[in-house]
Amino acid sequence: MLGEYPIEGRGAAEIAASVERAVGAGELQPGQTLPPMRELAARLGVNANTVAAAYRTLRERGVIETAGRRGSRIRPKPATTGREELRVEVPAGGRDLATGNPDPALLPRLAPALAAAAEDGDRRPVLYGDDPVDPHLVRVARAELDADGVPDGPLTVTSGSLDAIERVLAAHLKPGDAVAVEDPGWGSVLDLVPALGLRTVPVGVDDDGPRPDDLRQALASGARALIVTDRAQNPTGASVTATRARALRAVLREHPQTLLIEDDHGHGIVDLPLHPLAGTTRHWAVVRSASKAYGPDLRVAVLAGDPVTVDRVRGRQRLGPGWVSLLLQRTVARLWTEGRVDRTAVAKAYGARRDALVEALAERGVASHGRSGMNVWVPVPDETGAVARLLQRGWGVAPGARFRLNSGPAIRITISTLTENDIGPLAEAVAAAVRPSPARVYG
Repeated sequence: MLGEYPIEGRGAAEIAASVERAVGAGELQPGQTLPPMRELAARLGVNANTVAAAYRTLRERGVIETAGRRGSRIRPKPATTGREELRVEVPAGGRDLATGNPDPALLPRLAPALAAAAEDGDRRPVLYGDDPVDPHLVRVARAELDADGVPDGPLTVTSGSLDAIERVLAAHLKPGDAVAVEDPGWGSVLDLVPALGLRTVPVGVDDDGPRPDDLRQALASGARALIVTDRAQNPTGASVTATRARALRAVLREHPQTLLIEDDHGHGIVDLPLHPLAGTTRHWAVVRSASKAYGPDLRVAVLAGDPVTVDRVRGRQRLGPGWVSLLLQRTVARLWTEGRVDRTAVAKAYGARRDALVEALAERGVASHGRSGMNVWVPVPDETGAVARLLQRGWGVAPGARFRLNSGPAIRITISTLTENDIGPLAEAVAAAVRPSPARVYG
């Protein structure tokens, strides 16, 4: 059952730490079954309640899961081994289309905005007790949120969208609560939820966003929160349409206590309108990050939400990092207001590359998805084989396992740096990679 690895410890914390160390070191593998609690208690010479407490801690940390009568086992994707470990090593001379990064050529120069923000800081140094949110950034962000139909509410700033999502979840939920997540969806969220001791409930996604029937089932089964990507969903490129938004709001009205978190992943890089769901439930948050439009190293995201949610996030933030650097906030505000990014041109560039690949794949009989953003999602019959065959041709793509729970195998292709000359060869390589391997005949 556990091979040569012995679980050790006398107290619940020691037993849990022993299992977690083994998972992190690879000595306990995903899917491996743990001993029944009474059996392990007898082996260690401790009370069964001690082992039960250790197993509960491990579940809350996302290390193990309970599989009914089959007992407890290491999670297929433990929180200690993030999905980013499911990466491919692109050979020298190959093209890496797996990272999900924006095109550096479409990012603005940061030096002028940083220098101007630094000069502001020299004139008015930021000190303890100062307002942790730059008022200029708030005014700019609030004006755009108003224009996009996001309900009025206070704003705060976090270190990127994932930081915002984590803080909102922690502000309202407790270990063991269930969270409805998109499937396929952002791998970091699929790791974060169990790492917080929460349970994921998959909600299917199509080109128009989460499926209403799947959401209704997830909420009826007890999910207390929903995380949804409004535009440029990672990895599928889905974008919530006006019709789909109405259907999702109708479902959420049946569950007004649901915590709603919206990640506007496509802000600044897509030309499709936002159709927010915020305001349908009592507690909500809308997150807009600077990473895709202005650069991943600008760890700044604006979070709008209901007063209780924003107040809790701010309060907890004060007890940790305190605030997000005002230097970075002022830099983002300048980039935002001075038009350093031509959003129309950026959206057009990504759209042209994405649409060209989708069309080229369709011409070769390969179905794919990419309604918005910088990724194309290609369902495949054999994920591992497709990734390997593309690597042999010099193309590195992301395995779909990074992004899915119950949905079928696929690959994600980041189109951000593709050129017109890349489209044909890449489409040919993908078409060849997804075809079933010829049967071998042994004489």
